[in-house]
Amino acid sequence: MITRLIAGFIFALLLGLTVGRPAAADQLPPPATFVRSLLDAPESEMDFARAKLAVDKFVDPSTDEAGTLAQIDGMVATVNKMLGTLPPDAASTSMEKMKALRTFLYEGGWWNNGRPFQYDLSDPYGQQPGAQLLSNYLATRKGNCVSMPTLFLILGKRLGLDVTLSTAPLHVFVKFTDDATGKTWNLETTSSAGFTRDEWYRQKLPMTDVAITNGVYLKTLSRREALSIIATPVLDNLITTGRYDEAIALADVLIDAYPANAYILVKKGTAYYRLLDANIIKKYPKQNDVPADKIAYANDLYRANQDAFAKAEALGWRQPKLN
Repeated sequence: MITRLIAGFIFALLLGLTVGRPAAADQLPPPATFVRSLLDAPESEMDFARAKLAVDKFVDPSTDEAGTLAQIDGMVATVNKMLGTLPPDAASTSMEKMKALRTFLYEGGWWNNGRPFQYDLSDPYGQQPGAQLLSNYLATRKGNCVSMPTLFLILGKRLGLDVTLSTAPLHVFVKFTDDATGKTWNLETTSSAGFTRDEWYRQKLPMTDVAITNGVYLKTLSRREALSIIATPVLDNLITTGRYDEAIALADVLIDAYPANAYILVKKGTAYYRLLDANIIKKYPKQNDVPADKIAYANDLYRANQDAFAKAEALGWRQPKLN
């Protein structure tokens, strides 16, 4: 029992992505309510840019939503200007739009003042405070496997591209569908949004066949599923700041949006462990010390922890190995 619980705890520490300080509780709705509103809002009211900035502001109240949206608008205008140099027939195709966006982001030139966006090899998982904030990525031009695909998605959607998110173990990337051919490509945004085969992800980030079949990894996510990925930093922040009951409630909302999201199931299991650790293990180091009126509560937490990890494993999830 202890080995299983501690394994979940260590995994959570490795993935604890603290993106900023939480806003004052009296200024915001409960996290589960907040995220559900993002997931349920029509696209006309809540596109990916607004959703991402709402998440950023939830965990870091200093986020300048209006200023960042203005930057995004300027970036889209610049890409359209780049497209204006192409013959009209070429500029209107989704493939040329995607290539122009790729050039804008990853190749230095007048379009980005010679400052292309780069993968931050010093913090590839975006674990440093503020690393996953969109405003930080725009300011530093250094991103990670969360901020980089998110910006590509935001800009791509505003350019009219058929793009969404997808996942691999501890990784997020972009799926792009070419309007002309109907073919869907993986774009690895940490590497200049190059075309990347499923086999490459499977080699570099091992995953089970069961996980792929169940849609845990390599899936072309729906809008709602992609939004749940964007909202995940709220859950990470709740666990980091010790708001475990709220984290569990939010995990249920995210799982409802994307039932095959094994990462969220693992996080939910971790939140149950943290409750057990804080309220039982640390207070009563010896099993015989646990008061009779606390035993049922402790057992419920233990079973919930085990159940969450069992569901993740049934979907094909296996604990990734970090290099």
